[in-house]
Amino acid sequence: MSAAQPQANFMIQKIYVKDLSFEAPNSPAIFTDSWQPQANMDMATNFEKLDDHHYEVVLRLTITAKLEDKIAFVIEVKQAGIFLIDNIEGDALNQLLHGYCPTTLFPYARDAIASQVFRGSFPELNLAPINFDALYLQGQQQQVGTATIN
Repeated sequence: MSAAQPQANFMIQKIYVKDLSFEAPNSPAIFTDSWQPQANMDMATNFEKLDDHHYEVVLRLTITAKLEDKIAFVIEVKQAGIFLIDNIEGDALNQLLHGYCPTTLFPYARDAIASQVFRGSFPELNLAPINFDALYLQGQQQQVGTATIN
């Protein structure tokens, strides 16, 4: 009789805003201009192992909206979560930390951004969904390609 494999376990423990900032440096003058903004989004994820079974994953989104050369607003949110991850290792663990966890956090970050933009009296900002699993796999393929070339 063989020993039973430990059961993989994944649970969301807590989801929270770690940091949130909103700036409208050219208000109120920006409100008199025609609203045809150029928006740029910068995104990053990172994680920290808290103990043998828990990880904090942080999704950072920064959006800068400009009207020509004037900044309308800059918003940054660091949406975080604590996840229990037990008996999951290697590629499966990396897929969770870089794909599934940010996917879980994104709707909360999107809501925080939309709420702050609304409170700043700017037109509604709806961020399109992001496929973090595909981004993770693309990053893995690029690393393999780079390793092969070297």
